[in-house]
Amino acid sequence: MAQIFHPSSNSLARVSIGLALLLVGCTLWAAYAINSGDFITDVGVAPNQPVPFSHKHHVLDDGLDCRYCHTSVETSSVAGLPSTDVCMGCHSQLWTNAEMLEPVRASLQTGESLAWTRVHDLPDFVYFNHSIHIRKGIGCASCHGRVDQMPLMFKVNSLYMEWCLDCHRAPEKHLRPRDKVFDMAYEPPANQLELGQRLAAEYKVEKLTDCQTCHR
Repeated sequence: MAQIFHPSSNSLARVSIGLALLLVGCTLWAAYAINSGDFITDVGVAPNQPVPFSHKHHVLDDGLDCRYCHTSVETSSVAGLPSTDVCMGCHSQLWTNAEMLEPVRASLQTGESLAWTRVHDLPDFVYFNHSIHIRKGIGCASCHGRVDQMPLMFKVNSLYMEWCLDCHRAPEKHLRPRDKVFDMAYEPPANQLELGQRLAAEYKVEKLTDCQTCHR
């Protein structure tokens, strides 16, 4: 019986299978890279806002504490946004005719809240509690970055689950004294692991990695 396939067919088949596996691997790698890139995560991207609010100016120049605007951050799951009255507490005296503040003045007159674009917007299936993290010694800058250096607010971390788990698996690397939680310029000491382990015991910090911790 005559041979149907050329002797080189076996080699060609092996090469074809190898190329197919390589193509699948490259496709998966590209998908992961795209999903982790700034185009998807918006890391480093400052979205348009109704008012170009500068944290750098208000925090670094004016010395405002985070809690002046985010009043519920220590007691609630949400940090809260300042009401127009809070903004106008200062701006009824300062920059009263500034064009960029017209939406704030209009909000006060009409009673309609400003429609801010959320920068740190978790999916609806993720539960996050600000007050718990603050009580456990997690600094604002650990998640939000140095907002005191941001003329316009943007994300510095992806907020992906793997990023959260890095902290939940080893919280001692990130803990700080409670009186330093709102200190944007805080730098971890050389003995951070020793300090973190002591604070973890004092603040009763657990390594919570169960799905139900965040997905309820």
